[in-house]
Amino acid sequence: MIAVARGAGVVLDPAQLLRVQRTADFLAEQVRKQEPLYGVSTGFGSNADRLLGAHRLRGDQGAQTSLHEELQENLITTHAVCIGEPFAEDVVRAMLVIRINTLMKGHSGVRASTLEAYAAMLNAGIVPVVPKLGSVGASGDLAPLSHLAIVLLGQGEAFFRGERLPGGEALKRAGLEPIRLSYKEGLALNNGTAQMLATAVLCAERLEKLVDLADRCAAMTIEAFAGRRRAFDAHVHALRPHPGQVASAAKLQALLEDSTLADIAYHLVPKALPWRPSSWPNAELAALRFDIGWDWVPADQRHGRERFYERFKPFRGGKKHQPQDSYSLRCVPQVHGAVRDALAQLQRVIDVELNAVTDNPLVFPDLVGARFVEDQVVSAGHFHGMPIALAMSYVKAAIPVLASISERRLNKLLDPATNDGLPAFLIGNEDGTESGLMIVQYTAAAIVNDLASRAHPATVYSVPTSANAEDHVSMGANEGRHVLDMSADLGKVLALELMTAAQALDFRRDMIEAARRLAREADLATFAAKVGKAPPDPHPQRPQFLAECEALRAELAAAAAFRPGSGVAALHADFRRQVAFLGTDRALDGDVAAAVRFVEDWLAA
Repeated sequence: MIAVARGAGVVLDPAQLLRVQRTADFLAEQVRKQEPLYGVSTGFGSNADRLLGAHRLRGDQGAQTSLHEELQENLITTHAVCIGEPFAEDVVRAMLVIRINTLMKGHSGVRASTLEAYAAMLNAGIVPVVPKLGSVGASGDLAPLSHLAIVLLGQGEAFFRGERLPGGEALKRAGLEPIRLSYKEGLALNNGTAQMLATAVLCAERLEKLVDLADRCAAMTIEAFAGRRRAFDAHVHALRPHPGQVASAAKLQALLEDSTLADIAYHLVPKALPWRPSSWPNAELAALRFDIGWDWVPADQRHGRERFYERFKPFRGGKKHQPQDSYSLRCVPQVHGAVRDALAQLQRVIDVELNAVTDNPLVFPDLVGARFVEDQVVSAGHFHGMPIALAMSYVKAAIPVLASISERRLNKLLDPATNDGLPAFLIGNEDGTESGLMIVQYTAAAIVNDLASRAHPATVYSVPTSANAEDHVSMGANEGRHVLDMSADLGKVLALELMTAAQALDFRRDMIEAARRLAREADLATFAAKVGKAPPDPHPQRPQFLAECEALRAELAAAAAFRPGSGVAALHADFRRQVAFLGTDRALDGDVAAAVRFVEDWLAA
């Protein structure tokens, strides 16, 4: 279906078309017998008790159509009343192929020739103009589906080769002819869940990629924090095996595999200090935009933690001496995984709905044991959109959750109180004139708030229609439209996290690499000058301090270059081809736009 939404054509199975025609012929025979059938020989909705007569009450008046044909055509022309901006081409094409697939099941009563006309319109590239507002999602998506069908009648409007045209003109330019509707065909064409389902399918495809990208963004943020990965171990998640949670944990482990930044020893990670002209011993290091440092932990402050200092050297740098990261890092599998599970529920419903018959009444021409026509033409409620609407409500609540935890990670990277020794707002700011990425968080916060404000489920507020004949509706069309739009804004938040995480990762790696280089190239006195809270010379603890500084220097000097996991490194490299490191303040509008384009390209790939 996605391929057709993006431009592929369709081919109708000839054998199935025979079944379609069999049902249409059965309906025609029942009309000949003057059987009272809803939507065929009666009116619709609150007019269901109005039987069509053999003659017009006001005479023929030159009418070229029968009352049965007029009923079906009027249904389409009077129901095409949506307003607002038109849906994008991929949504409308998805609606068309969903409707064709539903009608091909052979339980709707349309003629094979009508389905062939629909397929021809789709394959010709005619895209009906379907305004976004007008469906309550319960007698099907009546109004938007009428905008699809009205073009078949040579009316309405359509896009053809980039031009917005009257429907009849679009058909003419494509070499197609308008059609006349027969028994129940208008009702079959506009009674179903195709709009809400189309938006759900396209949203599900987008969200599947966005959840994957969210895992990748989180992994890069974890690397920028030199964070801890044990919370993602498979044996841990086996104790609470929600499928999405297990999948996200495994994804993080794969992305962080072979990292030497994650789980790095506390004492090897320096903290950022403001750059000064005297910060570095040579011009090459002095070109850095930061200084680095540690604080020494005197022996008399290690009581009760002797075991800890047997393993870690007594220096406090950028990485906090604690066994766990904050929730926005440690609980990524639980949060991202819950979103995955919400999406899986939507996909389960989509799989059923894509292969369902969703109009009314349903026709069973070959039903064994049928005694009355009512057994074979059954009025039911498959047009009611609540199954898919509620699944989308679930996802609708999940979208701001995923955006929110992303924004919290972004904020944590920028805040010097929480970013584990990175520069404030991820900029050198030696002269106090730079804001760095400060306001990027404002934009993310604004989007998160907007998403949260839009997350109220449309499904909980039914507004009855059709003189209360349709007294409970799903509002699934609104839900689908909201969710599709919200997923686009979720991508913007992830783009901002990615932009921030890439900057933070560069700083973290550059800071540790600067420490390694200083350890290899500088003498002990120069290296020890980077350590605060040192005992003065002379002082009884001075020899111990220098010995422990030498041990830290030796370990750093002997260490290989620190690097993120290969999955994170690949994402970082791809992103850096679009957005450069922020060395000093510059106009960021272009960077933000490039980050958003990066995510859009990711979704399109």
